[in-house]
Amino acid sequence: MAQPAFAASSLFPAIPPTAQATPSQAIVTTPGSGNSNNTFLMTATPVRNRKSASEGYKPKIITTVGAKPACLVNASVNYVGDDLIYAFGGFDQYTDEVYNHVLKLNLASRQWALVDNYGDIPGVRMGHTASLWQGNKLLVFGGENEHRQHLSDVIVFDLNTAHWTQPEVHGPLPRGRARHSAIIHDEKLYVSGGQTGHDSVLDDICYLDLKTWTWSRSWKFVPRYDHASWIWNGRIWIFGGLNDEMEKSNEIWWLDLRGSPGFESAMAFGTGDRQLVSSRHRHFPNGGAGQPATGSSGYTANSSVQSYPSALPTSRSPYSTSGSVSSLKFHSSPNLPSQAAGMHFHVFSSGSLLDFVTPAELTCETSLSSLELDTLRWQKLADGKDLFSPNFRWHYCTTNTEGTHAWLLGSPVEPAGDGNGVSAGEYLSDVLAIDLRKYGILGNELAGDSRTKMPSSDANASSHLTGIGADLSQTFDQPPETGSGADFIITADPDDMDLDVSPTVEAGSPNTAVSNASRPIHVHKLILHARWPHFARMWAAQMAEFHSKKMHIPEPYSTVRAFLFYLYTDSIAPNPQHGPNLSDVAGMLVMANLYDMPRLRLLCVHRLGRELDVEHAAIIWEKANVANEDWLKRRAAAFCLQNWGRIVRTPGFRSLGHQSIVDLCAESDNDSRVVSGEELELLGALNRPFGGSGTNRKRSLGSAGVINVDEEGDEEGDEDGMDVN
Repeated sequence: MAQPAFAASSLFPAIPPTAQATPSQAIVTTPGSGNSNNTFLMTATPVRNRKSASEGYKPKIITTVGAKPACLVNASVNYVGDDLIYAFGGFDQYTDEVYNHVLKLNLASRQWALVDNYGDIPGVRMGHTASLWQGNKLLVFGGENEHRQHLSDVIVFDLNTAHWTQPEVHGPLPRGRARHSAIIHDEKLYVSGGQTGHDSVLDDICYLDLKTWTWSRSWKFVPRYDHASWIWNGRIWIFGGLNDEMEKSNEIWWLDLRGSPGFESAMAFGTGDRQLVSSRHRHFPNGGAGQPATGSSGYTANSSVQSYPSALPTSRSPYSTSGSVSSLKFHSSPNLPSQAAGMHFHVFSSGSLLDFVTPAELTCETSLSSLELDTLRWQKLADGKDLFSPNFRWHYCTTNTEGTHAWLLGSPVEPAGDGNGVSAGEYLSDVLAIDLRKYGILGNELAGDSRTKMPSSDANASSHLTGIGADLSQTFDQPPETGSGADFIITADPDDMDLDVSPTVEAGSPNTAVSNASRPIHVHKLILHARWPHFARMWAAQMAEFHSKKMHIPEPYSTVRAFLFYLYTDSIAPNPQHGPNLSDVAGMLVMANLYDMPRLRLLCVHRLGRELDVEHAAIIWEKANVANEDWLKRRAAAFCLQNWGRIVRTPGFRSLGHQSIVDLCAESDNDSRVVSGEELELLGALNRPFGGSGTNRKRSLGSAGVINVDEEGDEEGDEDGMDVN
């Protein structure tokens, strides 16, 4: 008989819910046939060594080597996968040169290199857009050349062959522009806004059908440049940038694409008012007569001779938008990042707009904030001091297609000290790599799955779940006599939700640790084997549970039930029948950490961080501490301190152990003190949520909260306010 893969030892007592097992306290069971009436403790198999919660997570700065590019203005910077970042074009503010170089940064080797490129090499440009297309191409549109001519050409760069091609496009060319936005969705390149000749701001939107290379007509949208755009939930969204009055905007606009024939129908060449317009250019590598100029980066600025048929203003005015256009203006909010201060980078991930507020020339409050597009609610995910060093300036931001990582490119502000008179700030010499999952960001794939609303089958067309999970949920926790096919029993520690407690072990049995187990949960070992890696390892080792077909998990009944329901449905969303509440999700976070289930861990962190409230904040803080989730722990601690008077009156706080209460109180600053609600009203800090902006205070707290005596800043509380058009 094959030897089991796990070491045998005697049973340990059950671990209370408030004292979870760590890898060094793994519980193991004795393999053997055993009595079928016995129930055995769950094994907590250590899978890897985990960092202590005190270490936390802080993004690291990567210093690069090689052919570091100058800090070019209005270049394009794209992460293209495989640890590679490409930069193209831009303007050297120190030499007045415009470039068309292609540069590549290998993040693994930290090496910059100038890429030899071939084919229809585009002319020099700045303020263009480069969009990753089909995973291995960059689609470049528009920009402005050294003669201040605004371009509307389209060029494709193949990342595998370093070869440029210029497709023949059809339809009415859009006006030439720079500092616009472009996004690819459903094989269409959507272009909106930007600047054109005489510094006028464009207010149109159009798209290029990448299947037929045909331009659509232009529709009126919103005048904006230097803005961010993305497509999500059937809408194209625009945020930030400058309006036609050259003012930084904090408005968000969206245009419904679904239900609009102009945006949904495919563009076919030769129909309607569309005409053939092709744009070709000739490239002269030597730039004509004379010696080419050399910029501060050491590269030679290429120049070119081109024809620009679209640079002249078009006589065709944009049509009225066929889709529904909406906008919302944020007046004030405690978590609203001020667009007037700092250097902002706006990116989209997981159904949210992320706003990186980085240090600028002048001291300003920095942060990472998110705007949830479902609720249009701002949240502060991290303080700037936890992300950005004040000794660095960041010039570009790029993300991966999954929306799980971001990279900021910049340089330190100190002189380089190499004796050549060039400061370090003139180069893109450093990269700040940020794992967004550490701040509760799911990633586009997981966030997209959670929004899918298609029914799973004809049998469960009305289910809130999707896929096979909706069907399997009908068989969850159904006794075998109902025909469910359940062949395995799991018990847990009883809690307030489980009043029908019946002992599963006879008196006098050596397994007294589980004598007060909860009611049984009927499951299918096939599903547990397929969905739970730890269970599969235990089953392969033929441990005691293999023979008894019973298992006890020393966690609260409601948490274990929610965990098992997740194995069936792949969902932790709330629902009337089995959906977990926040307390259950907090317990599942501990189980995900213990049994090394990173996907479940990320789902739990995301929901707990998003739905953090007074009732559950203390429990979430405690479980985040046990699970070594530093970001969630700090977020919950700050929320508790800001709402201290309400938190200490919740059942969740009263359920904390003595040491947990002491540790939570120690989260406050050394100079903090408890003040009354009346005093807080005088200070203007009453009911200010986590991450208040516009002040230099370390904390602003709720009724009977803890407040720092060194607080400075605005004494008037902000109120949420929005204009919706």
